[in-house]
Amino acid sequence: MDSQGQAEPRVVWAVIESGIGPLLLAASREGLVNVVFHATDAVRDKAVERLAARLGTEPVEAPGSPLLAEAIRQFEAYFAGERRDFDLPLDWSLISGFNREVLRELASGVPYGQVVGYGDLAVRVGQPGAAQAVGMAMGANPLPVVVPCHRVVESGGGIGGFGGGLETKRRLLALEGVLPEPLF
Repeated sequence: MDSQGQAEPRVVWAVIESGIGPLLLAASREGLVNVVFHATDAVRDKAVERLAARLGTEPVEAPGSPLLAEAIRQFEAYFAGERRDFDLPLDWSLISGFNREVLRELASGVPYGQVVGYGDLAVRVGQPGAAQAVGMAMGANPLPVVVPCHRVVESGGGIGGFGGGLETKRRLLALEGVLPEPLF
């Protein structure tokens, strides 16, 4: 219940400003369920629609919700360079199977300031040769930044792809000290 005795909505969301542009954060009672890059009005509306369809409940805009408060605080600290790790409950309900296994390994096994190759991550989950499938799992990540798919790179030294765009990936890796800061 909130301070007025009303039941907390099942899924809440808010858009926050970050060092990489506006991010939509959505949380359920289980934890953070979705992070969406470039959350302009059109992107935000599509993301909220998609969440409603996938979770079976209408997400409610609630930037002051206790379900979002800690996530917002930790994102702000991360982009201010004051936090290296996220310590948040996560709701994994938007992802399952191999993708979930890969993302859980990524979240627990690739710390701030380090990178891992797609193929190396495939080996870690017992699926050598599944580098391409790991790439697909990165693209399906509903919790980017917190589950740091930006830390997965090509084994030959290339930056690889990124759902939030390569410039966003470069900026996140620069924030973590893996790449130099852009000159302008």
